[in-house]
Amino acid sequence: MLPGGQGSGGGRLGLLRWLGLRLWSRRGTLVFALLWFGSWLFLNGLVLVHRSIMMSDYCTDDKSQRILKRLCVEFGEGRVTGDMCEDMCVLGLVDYKRCLYYENGKKVMEGRWRGKPVILKSKLENFSSYEPLGILDYQDAAEDVSPLDVVFYATLEVRNSLGLAEADEEEEEGGRGGGGGANSSLARLWGKKLKKRDKSFSRAELASLWSLLQQEEYTFLRLLQDLSTHVAKVLGSCGHFYAVEYLSAGHAWDQNIFSLEDVVVPGRTGRDRAGPRGRWTSREMVHRIALSFLDMVWHFDNDFAHKLHLCDIKPENFAIRTDLTVVAIDVDMAFFEPKMQDILEQNCSSDDDCNFFDCSSRCNLSRRRCNPRRRNTNLQVICEKIFRPWFSPTLLGAKAGLPLQVELQRAVQECSETDGGVDEREDDAAGGRPGGGSSSSSSSRDIHQRLLNILTRLLHEGGASDEGKREREERGHAHTSLNF
Repeated sequence: MLPGGQGSGGGRLGLLRWLGLRLWSRRGTLVFALLWFGSWLFLNGLVLVHRSIMMSDYCTDDKSQRILKRLCVEFGEGRVTGDMCEDMCVLGLVDYKRCLYYENGKKVMEGRWRGKPVILKSKLENFSSYEPLGILDYQDAAEDVSPLDVVFYATLEVRNSLGLAEADEEEEEGGRGGGGGANSSLARLWGKKLKKRDKSFSRAELASLWSLLQQEEYTFLRLLQDLSTHVAKVLGSCGHFYAVEYLSAGHAWDQNIFSLEDVVVPGRTGRDRAGPRGRWTSREMVHRIALSFLDMVWHFDNDFAHKLHLCDIKPENFAIRTDLTVVAIDVDMAFFEPKMQDILEQNCSSDDDCNFFDCSSRCNLSRRRCNPRRRNTNLQVICEKIFRPWFSPTLLGAKAGLPLQVELQRAVQECSETDGGVDEREDDAAGGRPGGGSSSSSSSRDIHQRLLNILTRLLHEGGASDEGKREREERGHAHTSLNF
């Protein structure tokens, strides 16, 4: 064998190995490229699916107008009706303006009805998404459904929506401390409205009414607007959409929360009080709005048979009328005491498990269950989220050191930290009755009264200061207690 033979064979073997590695490298590159391409397709598919889901609930004018057009088609087919349907679909007296927001299926739009601005709302986009009224499936004609039948079924639905049992209805009839008797029963109040009807309901009327009653916010607003000035008024409806009064909502980015420059309210009347000086100052308006918040809290706590709890307190959920009355415009998260207790009483391992948005309770570690009674109060959350930013030293500037302003800041701080709930021992002692006379309830009432007194004094002080300034300008001499 030649000496070079072995080397020659080794060279051929090396060449084959080199070719194999090249071939494997190409295969690996191809596999890697295929994997990369597949991953790219998968990720882009996820993005497209996510985008399509997001876009399906994205607030657009085109989609809003299609929704309203579909509603008018259903009205033309005789499937829905309402006191604003003809104006919207036939006479053209309802003008669409813009889409405000879509959230979890809820559609909210701005429009004008007979020249006045309104807000159009529906919990669900399509009329067919609401459960139909069962009795219509067993009736040969709509005329067979008597008004009394409608009252019966509507009352049951309202009770279910508000979380009130029949026993609660009877309790409310008797009232509590003079508060509930004047209101009568909320569900029966609805029944009284329906009993005024002297003829049968059509199928379209029944179906439309039933779709509205399945919307908790509509039920609250429709029933409470006759009992409270602190809720938005329902102006009309068409099918599953209802119109409420247009009010400019608050905004967290506005230092005054509400656009006070849009509110034109004369502070005083008289020939020499005209012009810009005759209007309330921004701070006076803030004080009056704060007083209206206090009035709303007292009203919701005491003027119904059960407390009304607001579990989503933020500027966007409130508005003000031209008289500076605070109005709750979004009550999707408002619950009377019985329903509030059902929501809070859940399994828990710590207090953190007993928080439901702005409503919270404590965890009973021995039972591993949340206390059904709310620990904080509407007032406490309003002090924390509304009053503290309003009356902070940073916002008040040089006025922050004035005695009444300092007293107000301390009261707001105390209000934010006051636990307004009822612990289990107090709850047992009160027999489970709402407002069972606990010390914590008393302290909540005390802080409410304290805030009321301070704000009233500030308002009077501001008026006196403004009056003094006016006197100095018009008469040219200093204001004293002798000519007050």
